[in-house]
Amino acid sequence: MSDLQAQLEEAGNMITVPASWGTFDEFHAKLALLRKHDPVHLVNAPDHYPFWLLTKNADIFEIEAKSNIFLNEPRPILANAEADDHTRNNGNMLRTLIHMDDPDHAEYRKVAADWFLPKNLARLDARMSELAKQSVDKMADLGGKCDFSRDIALQYPLQVILAILGLPETDYQRMLMLTQEMFGNADPDLQRGTTIEDLTQVINDFFIYFSELSASRKSTPTHDLASTIANGEVYDKPLGDVEMISYYIITATAGHDTTSAAIAGGMLSLLQNPDQLKRLQDDMSLLPTAVDEMIRWVSPVTHFMRTATEDYTIRNTTIKAGESVLLSYPSGNRDEDTFTDPFKFDVGRTPNRHLAFGFGIHYCLGAMLARMEMRTFFNELIPRIKTMELAGDYAHIHTTFVGGLKRLPVTYSLK
Repeated sequence: MSDLQAQLEEAGNMITVPASWGTFDEFHAKLALLRKHDPVHLVNAPDHYPFWLLTKNADIFEIEAKSNIFLNEPRPILANAEADDHTRNNGNMLRTLIHMDDPDHAEYRKVAADWFLPKNLARLDARMSELAKQSVDKMADLGGKCDFSRDIALQYPLQVILAILGLPETDYQRMLMLTQEMFGNADPDLQRGTTIEDLTQVINDFFIYFSELSASRKSTPTHDLASTIANGEVYDKPLGDVEMISYYIITATAGHDTTSAAIAGGMLSLLQNPDQLKRLQDDMSLLPTAVDEMIRWVSPVTHFMRTATEDYTIRNTTIKAGESVLLSYPSGNRDEDTFTDPFKFDVGRTPNRHLAFGFGIHYCLGAMLARMEMRTFFNELIPRIKTMELAGDYAHIHTTFVGGLKRLPVTYSLK
């Protein structure tokens, strides 16, 4: 094996190692190596079944667009062989939108789609602005020093999405803990345990909570998303228990965890690029492009997987029917063929053809809400910053799926 082949093999295997996400510069350097020399790379990592790793922006868009050929089921996210075997023998513990293909995906998506339309999200403007102000006021009350990730970025999107669901504020921290245990199941600081049984128990705790919630909303509907889900119908029949609880779980978890990751990572990128922070402070009309640049830069959802239903050739490589591909969004969002100076954080970047929300029929249902939350939050924070800087080492979650900062200590003075 040549030196280059060995480097490419190491780079591909890195995708399966949760701790790799925390080595940010090395992580992206290895993805760049794959983009240049082997953009459709076969990964044969220890303790994993083989899969193809796609790292080019255009290739990821291409596969996302072929939803009739490349399916989410049965392997929508990366797992080790033990977990894949468990799923094969027992089925997925959840059946969310990311586990479904059409026609089910389209039908189940309709259940909550209206809640994420512009006309309905506009009704949240006042409440979102209030929550953003409360968050920045909390920073002021903390006396000029906080863990921005834990104290601020994790809390604000949680308040927004759980308010939409209609959950009581007394349950917010319980939802936060369960979300971190599920998405941080590979991180020693966040995981409940290290086994499949530990993760199963986390999901069971979600099921218990949301089963009680759905029973309440069925007997006494209220004007919230939880009631819409509890009383939703697909194919003129009520949602099945697994699909209904899965709907709650994906809304409550992905609805805040990815946005909090983008807010924390966006703040870090501004602190590491003070010229861009000043540029934004001097011209707040750049906020919409700045938010999309933060999302591109962070790429909180690191991947989704697809399984081919027929042989398909891409870049002279044939993916056989039954084989899986992993779509690396962080890599696609740094592709030199798509982005000018992709490793520059640019709050005015346009166009910005990033993949952080996916593409095609699986485009993120909450994309507009996430952008709206971030614009509202930074619209409140940025003008109030007098000074702000890092106050110690930051750290990323160990993960292979939803990634972000778990620690971001900062000092600051606010207006």
